This record gives sequence, structure tokens and C-alpha cells, in this order.
Amino acid sequence: MNNPSPMPALLLFLAICGLVSPLQARNPNVLFISVDDLNDWIGCLGGHPQTKTPNFDRLAQSGMLFTNAHCASPSCNPSRTAVFTGIPPSRSGVYHNGQKMRDALPDTEIIPKFFSRHGYWSAGAGKLLHYFIDAASWDDYFPAKEKENPFPPTFDPPNRPVSLPVGGPWQYVETDWAALNVSDERCGGDWSVTKWIGEQLQRPHAKPFFLGCGIYRPHEPWFVPEEYFKPFPLESIQPGPGFKEDDLDDLPPAGKKLGPNRYFEHIRKQGQWKQAIQAYLASIHYADAMLGRVLDALEHGPHRDNTIVVLWSDHGWHLGEKQHWQKYTGWRICTRVPLIIRVPGGKAGVVCDQPVCLTDLFHTLADLCGLPAPENISTHSLAPLLQNPGAPWPHAAVTQLNAPEEYAVSTRTWRYIHYRNGDEELYDIANDPHEWANLAAKPEHAAKLTELRAFAPRNPVPIPQVPVASLLGLKWHPAGEIVPPSKPDGGTFDVVFINERAQPVELLWSSPKGTTKSYGPLKPGMPKRLSTRPGAVWIVRDAAQEPIGYFQVGDRTSKAVIPAQ
Repeated sequence: MNNPSPMPALLLFLAICGLVSPLQARNPNVLFISVDDLNDWIGCLGGHPQTKTPNFDRLAQSGMLFTNAHCASPSCNPSRTAVFTGIPPSRSGVYHNGQKMRDALPDTEIIPKFFSRHGYWSAGAGKLLHYFIDAASWDDYFPAKEKENPFPPTFDPPNRPVSLPVGGPWQYVETDWAALNVSDERCGGDWSVTKWIGEQLQRPHAKPFFLGCGIYRPHEPWFVPEEYFKPFPLESIQPGPGFKEDDLDDLPPAGKKLGPNRYFEHIRKQGQWKQAIQAYLASIHYADAMLGRVLDALEHGPHRDNTIVVLWSDHGWHLGEKQHWQKYTGWRICTRVPLIIRVPGGKAGVVCDQPVCLTDLFHTLADLCGLPAPENISTHSLAPLLQNPGAPWPHAAVTQLNAPEEYAVSTRTWRYIHYRNGDEELYDIANDPHEWANLAAKPEHAAKLTELRAFAPRNPVPIPQVPVASLLGLKWHPAGEIVPPSKPDGGTFDVVFINERAQPVELLWSSPKGTTKSYGPLKPGMPKRLSTRPGAVWIVRDAAQEPIGYFQVGDRTSKAVIPAQ
């Protein structure tokens, strides 16, 4: 491993400016905590009056709470890629969850490798990147990094779904919730991750460390021990304060397409809205308890006084606001995220309301640790704000949506959303924090629209096509099984069919009535890309027109591999 780069001049300059203390100049450790799918429903952000998060709140009281922090993207993969590379989606080309980070950025150095190269021991546990570990970037990991699976064993109810019936092939399989009659330890998952992280915080280290801790809840499914449900009696449950029944009336067509999504409709139809809110609050309460285990281990260990703590969530979450469920939108409930930074010897119990983006964390940590930041990453270090939350900050926080032309802009008091068809939304956050009044069509706000459009990503790269090798594979059902009729339900996307047999085969779509339509031959080794929908069934037959098997399409772009004989 390389020795740390000497940076005396930089450290002296930062110390003179008040951006690092003498303690920080001695290679501070970094504890980097991510929480999955957490919106502003924590006590210190005031997102829901019933939430219970004593550990998030105590961390905020010991450091700086950023109340206007926003994700780089409202979906896991591009958001986490931006955090760990310091490169926004508009430059990396990672726009959606169906991509793989290393397809777009095969050689880009991520945060743990950067710290390791500068003399740190870099280790992590749990989900930090999007369902992979990137083993070569870490010195150690739990579970074992070689398996590229960041999840330790987690209790799973034997009979699923538990609470929410499946509404169709469009529904994400993990959209479900339940109070589990198990202990924290038996639950596994986040308990195991925080146990391992706590052990690292309790022991001495020969080098400074970068320690990443991925807390998975409140990501779906909302299965947590029943004790975390008890503070939230079902009869008392309230919608989030941002919910308004007629909130779609002033939206442009592109916004209305996102609003009444079928998840929220299905959940209400099943009478499960209150139960879902209760389960989300319980899952946040559970995540808070897991955070408390980590903070206690740090507090009672040898590294308490020399460890920078950064806590962030990859994006927010809708629970009915704008008639939407899940994520993927440019509205504030989805882009605004918890961000807390505690620096040894730094300010405590302080709030910063400047607009900041999670993409800035890489450069911020490099500055705080006196290391030379990579040249290609975001240059908007938060170090000046950590010294003075009211420092000049001419930047906006830009959240990239799932296409180059779609983005949201957050300033100190305004919010702007731009859709690919040119539709716009504008909100005065100072007076309308829940974005109930879209002002984009008001002539008196034309100058504000011009001002905010200037923050649009410049020359965004196009969305690259996902390599076939990186696509998820559909299950192959060999001949002999009963072929179900298609039940197409949801938007269209592509499936790539691949024939590994030595002879050509024929592809046929099975209609909802069980009739078939041929889509022609599929030659050996020649992939064919076809547009389809969730729930569609594709039958494969040989040259003698005998069926040899079928595929049933899931909820996303996939590959369908016809195995060799």
C-alpha cells in the first residue's frame, strides 16, 4: 500500500482558514454511514410528527445538520454512484438502476480506494453501492467482499406476501410489510452489519480508517421486529404532512404522469395505507436503533475524538404525497435527504440551510482529511459551510432524473423541475415547503425560471445501452410445465433473447387468450431485442414446431437465455 501523501502546505492553509483543527490535521478517521430510502421523516428534520429517531437527533446535536441537502438522483444506483465517485449522473452516464456502475465507469476510483491509496485502512459493511461491493476498492468487508453480495443473512417470513397482495407483474416483489416476532439478533441484516462495524470501532488500528456502514432499512420490505411497531398504534397513524388530496391539479402533463401511480392506488384499494405508513415509521425507528449501536460503539471506543462522522440517505420516499408511492421523482419529498456531518472539534448542534448535494461529499472528505481531491470530481466542498453555515454559497443542488433532459434544481428558497418534453414546475419553498402551488405558469415568475434554468446540467452524456451481459436473466421454464397466458400490465421495455442451442428456434408471444403470434426465428448466438411488458409470456419452439419452453417477463429490462440442449 502507498504511504500517505504529505500535505503540510494544504493543512497549514486549511488550519489558517479555520477549516481543519490541529486534531484533524493528524489523519482523522472517517465513519461513513448510509441509510437506504430514508426521506425527511426524522425528528431533527420535522418530516413527520410521529417519527421516533433519538439517535439521528443526537448525532445532529453533536454536529451539523444540513436541512437543504439533496440526492444526485432519486434512485439508488445513480445516487450511490455519484456519492462514491464524486461524479454527477450527467457526467458519469449512470442514470437508472438497470445499469452497472462499472459498465459506465470501469476505471474510476471510488472513495474507499482513494483513502486506501493515501494510507488509510478502508473497510465497509452492508449495502453501500447498488447491490455489489466492488471488492478491489476495499481492504476488508462484511460479508466477505469476494462474494460481491453486501447482505448478511436476514430473517425472511416464510409465506410472502404478508400484508400487501401482489397487484400484478408490475409490482416490486419487496413491497410488503410486517411486524416480526423475532429479536434484533434473529432478524440479522442490519443488526449483523452494525455489530461488525461496532467491533471495528472498538479495536485499535495501526492506520487511520475509512469505515463505511450501510444500514438497509427503511428500504423495503418493511419487515422489522414487532417492538419497533409498538410506538406507532395503527389507529393513531397520520399521513405525512405533505399529503394533499388534490395536489395534482396544477401540474403539467409530465408531472401528472408521475402522480397517481398504481402503487398508491393499489395500497389504498387494499386498505393498507395506514399500515404501510406505520411500517415505514417502524422501519425508520429500527434503523435509528441500529444507528445508535454504531454511535455507542464509537462513543465508548478509542476513536471517539478523532473520527469524522458523515450520515446520509441515498434519496427520499413518497408515501402518498403527489399521489405517488416509492421514489424516482423530482419533488422535494424524494430529493431531500438527511445529511449530518460531525467533525472533531467542529461546530455542534448547528443547522445549515444552504442547498448542497451528496455528490459533494467526496471532495468534502478529501479536504477535511488534508488529502488532494481527484481532479475529475465535484469541486463544491462543504468544508467552508462546516466552518460557517452562513458562508457565501453560490451553488444550487441539482438532482438528475432518469433522462439527460430531466432534472430538479434546489436553491435556498426555490425549487425548479424540468421534464424532457419542456414541462416545468416552480415552487417557493420558503412559503410552500410541500410544493402544493406550482408557480411555473405565473408571468411574474419568468425571471426566476430563467435564473434556475441556468443551473441545468451542461452537455449531459446520453444514456448508454446496458450491455447484455449485465442484464438480469429471466427464469427459463422447460417444456412440460403448463404455459400460462400473458397478463401484460405496465409500461414497455426491452427483453434480449439469446439462443444457446445449436439450431434456430422460433419465438412466439402468448396473448391473454392463449393464442400465439410468431416473432420469427432466433438464430444461434444472434441476440434479438424485443419490446414487451411485465407479465408477458414468450414461448420458444424448435424447427419441428414443438414447444421447448417459455419465459414470463418480470418488471424490468432483462435477458432471456434459451439454454443449450
